[in-house]
Amino acid sequence: MKKLINILLVTFFLAGCRNSEEKLIKRADKIHASILTVDTHCDTPMEFSDTTFDMGVRHDEGCVDFPRMNEGGLHAEFFAVFTGQGPRNDSSYNKVHQKALDIFNAIHKNVEKNYAMAEIATTPDDAYRLKKAGKIAAFIGMENGYPVGKDLTSIKQYYDLGARYMTLAHTKNNDICDSSTDPGGPENNGLSPFGLRIVEEMNRLGMMVDISHVSDKSFYDVLKVTHAPVIASHSSCRALCGSPRNLTDNMLLALKENGGVIQICMLGNYLKTPEPNPELDSKLKELKDKYGDFNALPDSTKKLVRNEYNDIQKRYEKPATVKDVVDHIDHVVQVIGIDYVGIGTDFDGGGGVEGCRTASEIKNITIELLRRGYSKSDITKIWGGNIMRVLRKVEDLAKNPIP
Repeated sequence: MKKLINILLVTFFLAGCRNSEEKLIKRADKIHASILTVDTHCDTPMEFSDTTFDMGVRHDEGCVDFPRMNEGGLHAEFFAVFTGQGPRNDSSYNKVHQKALDIFNAIHKNVEKNYAMAEIATTPDDAYRLKKAGKIAAFIGMENGYPVGKDLTSIKQYYDLGARYMTLAHTKNNDICDSSTDPGGPENNGLSPFGLRIVEEMNRLGMMVDISHVSDKSFYDVLKVTHAPVIASHSSCRALCGSPRNLTDNMLLALKENGGVIQICMLGNYLKTPEPNPELDSKLKELKDKYGDFNALPDSTKKLVRNEYNDIQKRYEKPATVKDVVDHIDHVVQVIGIDYVGIGTDFDGGGGVEGCRTASEIKNITIELLRRGYSKSDITKIWGGNIMRVLRKVEDLAKNPIP
């Protein structure tokens, strides 16, 4: 009899858990149907070097395409014009500038080809209008200011092509500022004099300054000179994961004072400090030895390397999870409040966690937020309200600059 009672109790408990989970899923569905959801960083345009790649077709590989965005309830995406850091001379600047223009062109072509599903967006009003029309808002952001070279006028050219943020640096120092991860250490002592002019020009145009990837000194230098809120398009919290790519609590407090927003990155190494994993390290070293400098490779080989890298990560890494992502959101909320946090997945650039590997699964983030007691109002801010507030403020200050 006692055994039967225990079985019945377990059965009722499991049924209750199932019902509770089903309610969370339904509630997440309703929320996504009624709010604007925005991801501020994906590297999917790296796939566009293959001219047959079509964002309007559901793919089995990679993380982002329009059908999977619709499946997951993701309404707006910032597609990155990414260029890895290379030599700093006139010839290289000309080449990387042209490469950036080619990526802009490829993004526009892919979106225009799928006009029934998506349109280019440059303003918050565009995003909300397209959401209402049942279309995806395709924003553009630049990752790395390297293509600017030493030509300030190119910023306006990128803005006119749709760029609404620019990450000042990537993994190495450039002429604008120091990177957080350059193996040679700082070179400019933060933001360079030229970098100061870049920030001023971006403020003038209404382009968001992105401080992901930059050194701590560069971060504080930017905040001293910018007249507009800044963003970290794909960064996380150093209090939870010691990567220099992440923001310390003091940096979060400074970001709040600036009125900006940190978009939590979903790349495992920025979410939790990696445990020793010699097998993974060995395989990644083999990959690096096999191909050498990634940035020097032709696009066709880069795609092959990315695929091999992703296979190694899936096979050998101890992945972060959706819970780790929301832990970082929790931390930002606890330190500076709900108005300063969002999500920048870094999909197709290494981003993706257990439970949210592709755009089709982003609703799992919402489900975990609901599980932890976040309200619809909170989730509206996290999934798009905060970043749209910043973009609108940057726009307004460009139109009505502070004297």
